[in-house]
Amino acid sequence: MTFEGSKTARRTATGAAAALPPPVLVDSPASFDHMIEALVAQPALALDTESNSLYRYHYRVCVVQISTTDTDYLLDPLRLRDIAPLGAILADPQIQKVFHAAENDILMLKRDFDFSFANVFDTMLAARILGWRQVSLAALLLQHFGVELDKHTQLTDWSQRPLTPAQLSYARLDSRYLLPLRDRLTEALKEKKRWREAQDAFEGLPKVQYVEKPFDPDGFWRMKGARDLSPREMAVLRELWLWRDDQARLLDRPPFKVLGDDTLVLIARSQPEHPFELPISPRQIDHHGVGLLQAVARGMAAPPPAPPARVHNGNGRPDPQVQARFDRLRAWRAQRAAEREVDADIVMNNDALMTIARAAPNSIDALTNLGVLGAWKLQEYGAELLRVLGAL
Repeated sequence: MTFEGSKTARRTATGAAAALPPPVLVDSPASFDHMIEALVAQPALALDTESNSLYRYHYRVCVVQISTTDTDYLLDPLRLRDIAPLGAILADPQIQKVFHAAENDILMLKRDFDFSFANVFDTMLAARILGWRQVSLAALLLQHFGVELDKHTQLTDWSQRPLTPAQLSYARLDSRYLLPLRDRLTEALKEKKRWREAQDAFEGLPKVQYVEKPFDPDGFWRMKGARDLSPREMAVLRELWLWRDDQARLLDRPPFKVLGDDTLVLIARSQPEHPFELPISPRQIDHHGVGLLQAVARGMAAPPPAPPARVHNGNGRPDPQVQARFDRLRAWRAQRAAEREVDADIVMNNDALMTIARAAPNSIDALTNLGVLGAWKLQEYGAELLRVLGAL
């Protein structure tokens, strides 16, 4: 049996949604209480979230989709003051929570609502453990259920109210099919004898922690084309980078919606002195012309920036012995990934490999104590890792 090759008739998102009962919009305390009463009796829930990250600097979760086997709820956290009772359900180990690409949704729900999680199933991670090549939700829904998502709707501003019929239709389909998809993936994992591996991987998902990433004043070094600039041009680019972040915060927009990276690099090269020389639209000149020219002037008067250490040596390369162990571990991982027909990070991610390379454990106990491998990976790969390190 091979689920990846199954084919069904194609239905558009509009057509698929029309064939389903209408979703339940949860935007009042009464509708929220009714939803919670229904959810506590469920053995499993499918969840997804939509945020306004494409439209705001300080973005937040704007919609939480929750599906049972027969009902799709669209929870509006912008209209409800308190959704804390949902947290008890998400933390209940007796109720399975099914996500697609769970980590980001879990991180956002932890950040915005301080929720905890238990008993998580990730359909994308399951598909990757199986070695499936097409693992996006759109690809899986089309392949297994014949449903074609309207990806343009995904890019809309989810903080705008009221939600449009297209948004409601798209949002409900993001969670509607996750429970039957979980069933197909579970069967395929067991058939391929990768069920324990998947369970081991799922156990780590509730533990992920949101860490606020502060603005990096040296981030301009990573911009495409920055390395081709002269030292003086880099000084201008630095000032433009700092100016753009200030504007993005002030306007509450993502930085790329103020000006794109390529435009900043172009301005750093040309170093204009007059508004009409700026390579932007007249409307943008009206809004940003003075600030941009001031940033250019500051950059031309400033000393060239010194590259941070990680730019000098590429991620701060460790000492030669650690690097040699890391390279051997990566070569082992590449071989195992090829044998298993999965992506390399499904075998082990770079952070785990580097932790092992730095610690150089000489026993299974020492490897276990590093805390970077679950029970299945310790059993499956532990002895091999020690041999690669020369400990056996």
